[in-house]
Amino acid sequence: MTTLRLRILFGEAMLGPGKAELLERIRETGSISAAGRQMEMSYKRAWMLVEEMNAAFQDPLVTSTRGGAGGGGAQLTDAGAEVLRLYHEVVSTAQTAAAASLRSLETMLRPAGAMDMSGKK
Repeated sequence: MTTLRLRILFGEAMLGPGKAELLERIRETGSISAAGRQMEMSYKRAWMLVEEMNAAFQDPLVTSTRGGAGGGGAQLTDAGAEVLRLYHEVVSTAQTAAAASLRSLETMLRPAGAMDMSGKK
């Protein structure tokens, strides 16, 4: 099955499958660092992406508390949950709308491993 992966550009801001996955994993783990580890990215990179998203939207998508004796954590805000829901809705709608064209494109592909010895298809 063909999978559609969308990157949505809003001027300078961008929301795509990686940021959506990060939001999902923060929701699941309650931690930016744990979400980043699950995605094999550094805490610094995960935090930077969260900061980008928080700055791009009117309301922050993720809130966090510093670690310490009680431990820190992070959670999606209501705005974060809604942005994630809407992103998945856009992807699903696009997947449905493009299904016939995607199937047609897929029939035009060479079979997997059909390269000649020079590396050309």
